[in-house]
Amino acid sequence: MNKALKDYVEQDILPRYDHFDKAHRRDHAQMVIDQSLELAKTLDVDVNMVYAIAAYHDTGLCEGREHHHEVSGRIIRGDEHLREWFTDEQIEVMAEAAEDHRASTNHAPRSIYGRIVAEADRFIEPATIIERTIQYGLDHYPELSREQHYERMVAHLREKYGRGGYLHLWFDHSPNAERLELLRQMIDAEEPLRQWFEKTFDEMRAQ
Repeated sequence: MNKALKDYVEQDILPRYDHFDKAHRRDHAQMVIDQSLELAKTLDVDVNMVYAIAAYHDTGLCEGREHHHEVSGRIIRGDEHLREWFTDEQIEVMAEAAEDHRASTNHAPRSIYGRIVAEADRFIEPATIIERTIQYGLDHYPELSREQHYERMVAHLREKYGRGGYLHLWFDHSPNAERLELLRQMIDAEEPLRQWFEKTFDEMRAQ
């Protein structure tokens, strides 16, 4: 890992996440970095590119969620500091990877780097996903009733993580596959999902 790159990211890039919604704060960025680097261990890739892509992948949230993946790509292309460590061709691959990381994108990632960050961003841990979904609802739809928050959460989980949902996993050796099946079982059964919602919703409202 290039120390100068790491220092720059920690001082100038990761702090940007402190201003995003609670589901996309610095701990999320660090999780994607860690997962990306873990996946990279078994792949023939440039670890510095993997690190930078993961660090920048959600920086586009500064302009809202809808097009944040495209904005993240634009931020990578426009950051002159990156040219200290990467060629123009590498920067373009990195920008495309950030653009391709979003689960709802209508095409597969264009490179191995895009697949890495997309997979890392899909770190599947049922409790964390439920918590993030509820937190997002509380942050963005505070006017909803308790039952409406529950219905919104279930609809989102089914659309993204349910059987036939739009989320794709890109590596057979990823630990995400087993965790995704556990989450799907919770969604199918509904009662465990309801119990998690009730407990988590109360805890978050009490904060």
